[in-house]
Amino acid sequence: MTQDSADVIIVGGSLGGCMASLAIAKMGLNVIMTEETNWIGGQLTSQAVPPDEHQWIEKFGCTSTYREFRNRVRNYYKSNYPLTKSARDNELINPGNGWVSRLTHEPKVALQVIEDMLSPYLNSGRIQIRLNFKPVDASMIKDNITSVIVQHVYNHIKVELTGKYFLDATELGDLLPLVGAEYVTGAESQKDTGEPHALEEANPFDTQSITHVFAVDYVEGGNFTIEEPEQYNFWKKFVPEFSDMPLLSWYTVNTKDTTKLREFTLLPNDKGIPSLFTYRRILDVMNLKENLYEGDISLINWAQNDYFLGSIIDVSTEEKEKNLKNAKQLSLSLLYWLQTEAPRLDGGNGYPGLRLRKDVLGTEDGLAKSPYIRESRRIKAVYTITEHNVSRELIGNKGIHSYFDSVGVGSYHLDLHHTTITNRAFYIPCYPYEIPLGAFLPIRIKNLLPACKNIGTTQITNSCYRLHPTEWNIGESSGYLAAYSILNNIDAHVVRQDQSHLSKYQNLLNKFGIQIHWPEV
Repeated sequence: MTQDSADVIIVGGSLGGCMASLAIAKMGLNVIMTEETNWIGGQLTSQAVPPDEHQWIEKFGCTSTYREFRNRVRNYYKSNYPLTKSARDNELINPGNGWVSRLTHEPKVALQVIEDMLSPYLNSGRIQIRLNFKPVDASMIKDNITSVIVQHVYNHIKVELTGKYFLDATELGDLLPLVGAEYVTGAESQKDTGEPHALEEANPFDTQSITHVFAVDYVEGGNFTIEEPEQYNFWKKFVPEFSDMPLLSWYTVNTKDTTKLREFTLLPNDKGIPSLFTYRRILDVMNLKENLYEGDISLINWAQNDYFLGSIIDVSTEEKEKNLKNAKQLSLSLLYWLQTEAPRLDGGNGYPGLRLRKDVLGTEDGLAKSPYIRESRRIKAVYTITEHNVSRELIGNKGIHSYFDSVGVGSYHLDLHHTTITNRAFYIPCYPYEIPLGAFLPIRIKNLLPACKNIGTTQITNSCYRLHPTEWNIGESSGYLAAYSILNNIDAHVVRQDQSHLSKYQNLLNKFGIQIHWPEV
């Protein structure tokens, strides 16, 4: 086993991990970041999910680096793609013209842009990235982590990493159990959190569904039907408990009223039925002046391929692998259903012109390198964010909940996708929210910080804090916190406890373009 060291070790190359590494490097410290796949960038890249964002994102409500990322994506298309004049002149061009976001774009473009943002520090060696490595063990002395052992997922080489601070930026909070950190999984109880939408009894295995995203284009008149998936007959007949329609149908739960269903179809039409192909479309050929692509490209991340039949957190290896395989089979079954049996508005069935685009996601099976993870292990923190801090229904006319120790901002609905045991789902309006430093601080371990979806939220509040701009902000603020603590030779907990340090740290965040309070919205 080899050894390596840096000021900060970041386990996980998620969006949060990437931004934590950037923040630490800007502070003049050295970073080693590991990543289980061969793509950094998490939600935007290896999980293939275009950014979910709030309505003010073009003007405010995110960090300056997140805005830089968005500008760089648009400039990438303008610099490298043969765009039409109207697309090139559009300051707010949406490359895919998808309706999930104001900026739907190809995962490979996001990967390139993130790597470009890190490039000065990668090229100088201040940031080192070890791809295809996952954490397998750790060493402790009392309440401090001394090292983390990571292992290559293919050749099984192990490396022991030492540092002053360790950040968990994995999608599932994989470092937490290895270091013995106190954490929560799944659903808390009303007794635990006081939240009206929590369960009466906690269930750590009642986690949100995962989704194995895939990319397709549509070529009218083509036939790209895949081989019938192994589990197709099961998924074709499967009717969820919360619906009277098969999962593979054009009817899904209405987010505005989860007791009702809503009808969709594949392509745009004159009947007013929403098109799911354009929902997460990442390349619209109408933006191009050359026949560069044979058809529009879309990422398929719909209610129809949300997998909720079992958790992948804190279960046996066999159970985890079974559920990961089933999630892939569900996505492939959805594709096969779309190609062969999906009802068309003209009375026919199937769209064989849908083509699985393996190249878009860089995989052999055409599915994203990782499933889309909505929920992680969450640290037991000095402060836990609950439904009472964000829900419009519970806050009433008091407005945005402000924190003295805020380190960022975000905004999204409480958007809980169907869970694995109770099959609960809801979509509850929220106020814009701030991100409290207290949610970053483990109740016991001194040199561990969360940098992804693993801060001190509940299952309910995680459902709004999990989105791209918020995770980005969490990682960036966590990186600056680690750097500030090292440079001032103090524990991160002291930053919150000492008003002088807290003010200096918040001023540091402001200096680097991190908005910590909302204006009147």
